[in-house]
Amino acid sequence: MRVLVIDDSNTIRRSAELFLHQGGHEVLLADDGFDALAKVHDHAPDLIFCDILMPRLDGYQTCAIIKGHPRHAGVPVVMLSSKDGLFDRARGRMVGSAEYLTKPFTKDQLLRAVDRFARARQAADA
Repeated sequence: MRVLVIDDSNTIRRSAELFLHQGGHEVLLADDGFDALAKVHDHAPDLIFCDILMPRLDGYQTCAIIKGHPRHAGVPVVMLSSKDGLFDRARGRMVGSAEYLTKPFTKDQLLRAVDRFARARQAADA
């Protein structure tokens, strides 16, 4: 799977990149929402992990823009946050996110999330 990781933290981006590469996935990285929108358009990822708190364009805005575009509306977006609040989860769902993952995440948590979406995609393609 081609996975885009959007996070303003270099540590989070690099950790996710390492974990996803170890899982056999192609990884794209973006450090903010604007960078991410260009990469979504140019590379059409199969799955997106998106931090909520970012400068310029936050994760909710980024997710809403991605989901609002007909070409990318079907791409699952998993929100990433250091907060595990009900409000954050609900707001993520309102803008179209498919799931919510709390940071710091483990390699297993990240790869399990990717695997769930890969299986769902395979089932839909069958």
